[in-house]
Formats: sequence, C-alpha cells, structure tokens
Amino acid sequence: MKVLFIGGTGVISSASSRLAVERGIELWHLNRGKSSSLRAVSGVRQLQGDIRDEASVREALKGHRFDAVVDWVAYLPAHVEADIRIFSGIADQYVFISSASAYQTPPDKLPVTEETPLENPVWQYSRDKIACERVLEKEYASSGFPYTVVRPSHTYDPSLIPVEGGYTVISRMLRDKPVVVHGDGSSIWTLTHHRDFAKGLVGLLGRPEAIGQAYQITSDEWLTWNQILITLGRAFGKEPELVTIPSRIIARYHKELGDSLLGDKTASMIFDNSKIKALVPDFRCEIPFSQGAQEIAAWYRAHPEQCVIDPDMDGMFDRLVADYGALEV
Repeated sequence: MKVLFIGGTGVISSASSRLAVERGIELWHLNRGKSSSLRAVSGVRQLQGDIRDEASVREALKGHRFDAVVDWVAYLPAHVEADIRIFSGIADQYVFISSASAYQTPPDKLPVTEETPLENPVWQYSRDKIACERVLEKEYASSGFPYTVVRPSHTYDPSLIPVEGGYTVISRMLRDKPVVVHGDGSSIWTLTHHRDFAKGLVGLLGRPEAIGQAYQITSDEWLTWNQILITLGRAFGKEPELVTIPSRIIARYHKELGDSLLGDKTASMIFDNSKIKALVPDFRCEIPFSQGAQEIAAWYRAHPEQCVIDPDMDGMFDRLVADYGALEV
C-alpha cells in the first residue's frame, strides 16, 4: 500500500507511522518540515506542504495517488472540507481522526459503542469534531467520498503524562505537594498506549469494509483517576497526596481545564471495542498503564530538559487546595 499521513510525528501518529513502515507500507508524511525530532520516524518518505494552504499541498501531491490518507490534524469542518477538495479522486480511503469525547457526555449507558449519540454540550473541541464527522457523512451520501472515522480516547506515549497539568503534577508529587483530582477520584477512565492504538489504526488502512464507517480504538483496561495518579506517582517513586475537588469548582479557576474535565473526563467512560476487533483481529491492547507509567518515568528521567513546571498551573493548584480547604472548614 501507498499511504499518506498528514502529520505523522505526534503522540498517536508516531506509533502508527512506525508500525506502518514495519509492515511494509510505503508511507509518506505531509508536513511543513518543522516536525519535532522527539518522535522522528525512520523509513518515511517526506512531502513538504502546509495542509492549511491548498495550493502548496496540491503542488506537493502532483503525480501521487494513495490507497489511504490519514489526517491527524483536522479539527474544524473547514479543514475536512479542504481535504475533500484535495483528495477526491487521488485517495481510495480518507481517514479522519475524530475523538471519543464527541460521544454523549455523560453517556446514558455504558459501555460506549459506535452507536452512542454524538453530543457534547460543554467542550467546543468535541463539538467541532462532531461537525467534521457530519461533513463527511453528507459528502459520502452525495458523492461517495470514501471516508473512515476513527475515534481514539485518551491516548498517550512515554513523553505525554496523561493528566491535566502534565509534568507540573509530577513535580508536585516530587515536592510532596498535594495533587488535585477532580470529583472524588472514583470515576472510571480509559487510557490507551499509542503502540496499542497503532495496531487498530494501521489495520483499517486499505480496508474497503471500513468505508463509510466509524471505529473507536481504545484499551479495555479501566482505571479510576485515583488509580491513575497513584500509579504515576509510584512510577516516579512517590506516594502522592490526593486532594479531591469537584470539577465545577476547578472550572471556576481555569476555564480550559474545566472544559476538558466537564466536557470529557468527569464522567466514567468504558468502551466496547467489538467493532474494531471484528475487522482487525490482531488488535489487542497489551500494554497496561502500570507499564506505561514506568515508560513515562524513564523517559522524563532521560530527558531532564522536558521536566518543565508551569508556574501558573502550579499556583492555580495551590489556590484550589487552599481555597477549597477553607470552604471545607
């Protein structure tokens, strides 16, 4: 197969790039030539162009046709509309990376399946992903544009600490400062290692059965947020002190953080992955978060320059703990 990734060196896409190359796919990346070297992938052919500049992309794509195109960086309906114009007639499959946060929040029932309604009343990011999916559905109905939707949930790699605040939260653990956890920390969440996700994504490429379909690709491991934070702390050699604070109070202190919590992470999310497993039988999530957390700790120990504390976020956590503690009294 000949496949194009728009992007390809991000948290999720880098593992999919490596697996695609390992499986003998002729993989091309389209980017502006400014990708981070942290996740560089060998064996990939490069095309230089700005996906937000249709003229530059058309120039870069001259003479090319692809069995599949995956856009890792489409977030708005206008992005998808441009992709439809660019790739109609030169791609046999267009894969849109949506988000499991597009599902009804909170869901009426668990586990979540691909048939769960798409409805997020809080987070604009998720509503934009829903709108992108609607554009593709409409185009498929009118012209047969060969799209496939993929909905990852919370996917991480060794460089991405999968909690709000990132390394700032780890630094609080290391400094014996309280760590804020939303709600009472008992809601159930799903974390997926990027190498596990890659098996599902790469397995969909070039599959005619996937045209016009949506697939969620997540782990089957369920963890509470308390467990996630404790597992991370232990990987870094600390037993964290957790302070539970309602998400709506956190949102008063930090809107962006609040939107992410109320629009995605506050409700329990458990996924039924039967659909992707039926089409891609070798899709299995084999990396538990206990192993993933150890990989994260090892990566940050090896990259001290990435151990950066956000002073504003750190100060906000301090105020939350102090103010909410006062309210509790």
